[in-house]
Amino acid sequence: MPKILIADDEPHIRLLLEQTLEDLEQEDVDLIFAEDGDQALKLVQEEAPDVAILDVMMPRRDGYEVCDQVKHTLGLDHVYVIMLTSKGQVFDRDRAAKVGADVYITKPFKPREVIHLVREALKL
Repeated sequence: MPKILIADDEPHIRLLLEQTLEDLEQEDVDLIFAEDGDQALKLVQEEAPDVAILDVMMPRRDGYEVCDQVKHTLGLDHVYVIMLTSKGQVFDRDRAAKVGADVYITKPFKPREVIHLVREALKL
């Protein structure tokens, strides 16, 4: 069963992403949630998600650190990482690319774009 990790410290963003992706649950896709970077990294190791949607600004460990750990330290380059953030500067996008993010989306995001990217990553 494919898994999607949603990691964001803002409860309303987690809820919005859950509502955006809830139709995928009918296709046997499991959604898992983290409130901070440490929890996100732990869930990546325990649950092996296929897609990770990471907020950049999270407590304990930011999205850049989590992505870097996932892609480079743990060598889980098969995990499709979507960075979701309010930071839209070129510097931020470049940093995301350096740590291995597959996609960089700024808030506010378009739910259809997220659904499209996730479906494409999961080959649905």
